[in-house]
Amino acid sequence: MISLGCAKNLVDAEIMLGSVLERGMQITADAAEADVLVVNTCAFIDSAKEESIEAILEAHQERGLTSRPDQKLIVSGCMSQRFARELHEQMPEVDAFIGLDQVGELGAIVENLIGGAAGHNLVTPRPTYIPNWDTPRFRLTPAHSAYLKIAEGCNHPCSFCVIPQMRGRHRSRRPASVLTEIRQLVAEGVKEINLISQDTTYYGMDLWSGKAGPRQPVDSSRGPTLAALLREIEQVDGDFWVRLLYTHPAHWSDELIETIAQCRKVARYIDMPLQHIDEAMLDRMRRETSRAHIEDLVVRLRTRIPGVALRTTFIVGFPGETEAQFESLLEFIERARFERLGVFKYSREDGSRAAKMPEQISPAEKNSRYRRAMTLQQKIAREIAAAQVGRELKLLVEQPLIARTEADAPEVDTRVLLLETATAGEFVRRKICGTRGYDLLA
Repeated sequence: MISLGCAKNLVDAEIMLGSVLERGMQITADAAEADVLVVNTCAFIDSAKEESIEAILEAHQERGLTSRPDQKLIVSGCMSQRFARELHEQMPEVDAFIGLDQVGELGAIVENLIGGAAGHNLVTPRPTYIPNWDTPRFRLTPAHSAYLKIAEGCNHPCSFCVIPQMRGRHRSRRPASVLTEIRQLVAEGVKEINLISQDTTYYGMDLWSGKAGPRQPVDSSRGPTLAALLREIEQVDGDFWVRLLYTHPAHWSDELIETIAQCRKVARYIDMPLQHIDEAMLDRMRRETSRAHIEDLVVRLRTRIPGVALRTTFIVGFPGETEAQFESLLEFIERARFERLGVFKYSREDGSRAAKMPEQISPAEKNSRYRRAMTLQQKIAREIAAAQVGRELKLLVEQPLIARTEADAPEVDTRVLLLETATAGEFVRRKICGTRGYDLLA
């Protein structure tokens, strides 16, 4: 299994492998030993699609070098979901394309292929699948950390994005399903549970009897909400923390902010992609929010959740972005001082509204704006890191000499380098004694 892309795709890969194991098959890390190769693709932006195509072609070439002439090649994931028909015509070397509705059926699909069934396109349009607590799963993360998908799909109309076209409408898991899986993970020794979906803050609102729009109040009296789920998680026995990833600014409520402030098991870390701050850019991006809303929300989060670390991402070089609008973004970055920040250069995605917009920005200008934004954030990040020196922090040990703080999500954020070894998978308290680039020393 070669899995590319985000954590949401990784969970799909884990479910596919769980399906394979349930059928009595084995998983191998050596492609030369495998009867079947699976490439789980990403199609979020052009660079991800290129990486996926290269992985497919490389997998095909490698199987030609093995002693297994009948080795099968399956392509899954977002690119397969979106472009299966075209890929099926252009890549006859692939034995089967499967979509998001088939992730729990990989075991049966593999059996059919090995049994001689003809390869074909198995992708169904408009996926509706969502995992349950008892869905077989083979975790690919370290034993102490796990991703838990609480919802799938997205209802937002962002003009730069095609995720709704690939993953379908937003659909939440039932709270009982999520809580049962959390109890299982904690019983297995997991110390960190990362809640993920395309829009975590919309969790449960699709289960309300009345339609919930992007600007309607998020109120637990109307049905399941993320706030209500977090309060239930807080009651689960065990020493662990829960991290919120992929929240949307449009759905934050006072209730959710107060809940996070009160729940000791919820990490003081909020991942909230903002994409821009200029009013005209937010409107062109169809972000369903405003500059005033974002600025007020940042203040409320920092005021009401002491010690919170905010992570965000911005897009530079979006069609029509003027120098003045970009300068406005830089001013906001400098003023807001986000603890964690990433910058994307706008990628023109076929099928998106933004792809058809006039005033596309040149690659050179995108690169220039990216460098300017990241240079500013590097300065801010180093200052924030230096301010941690002298503090004693709770750390989750990744490896004997590497750990992470509450403010560091796996894979994407900084690390704490330990000067004395600790047991991987355990919480420790250590004093921060210095910095090394973005990382802390303890």
